[in-house]
Amino acid sequence: MEAVIAVVVLVVLLPATWLVTAYNRFVRQRTLIDNSWAGVDVELTRRHDLIPNLVETVKGYAAHERTVLEALTAAREAAAANERQPPAGREPAEEAMGRSLAAVMARAEAYPDLKADRLFLDLQRQLTETEDRIAAARRFYNLNVGSFNTRVGTFPSNLVAGWFGFATHPFFELSDQAARTVPTVAL
Repeated sequence: MEAVIAVVVLVVLLPATWLVTAYNRFVRQRTLIDNSWAGVDVELTRRHDLIPNLVETVKGYAAHERTVLEALTAAREAAAANERQPPAGREPAEEAMGRSLAAVMARAEAYPDLKADRLFLDLQRQLTETEDRIAAARRFYNLNVGSFNTRVGTFPSNLVAGWFGFATHPFFELSDQAARTVPTVAL
């Protein structure tokens, strides 16, 4: 009789324990992905918030660079309009904003007075720090996504993923090299 109970415990209890443990691990990883995406979102929003100050500062020194400044403003508005989108939906707008920001920073090099302006230098420093934070947050998010996606695709955890509807998450990649480039602070 004791042998039968031991067999029943092994046959029922061990798989049930494994199933609960595997499910809970998926939930923890999904929560970590959501939290790490929130970190990316915070830094992207911070960059969006710095852009209007940069545009106003540059306008005072480089009024005839209106086209570049308007492109940056439009790119910022497009990126801000996509703030509620998942990573794949935000990539194009964020890349366009990165390109526009790089163009403004490149044009600013032609204005010695602007490059010496304390507010402009502070904005440049803040943008550089923000770009570094975005890169770090993106790496952290993608690391968590990679770990989760590996579990979703490997046996036996893929069985739990399928049973409970855990699906892979998209990576947040910036394919445009200009958007990946951190603006340089040239003193």
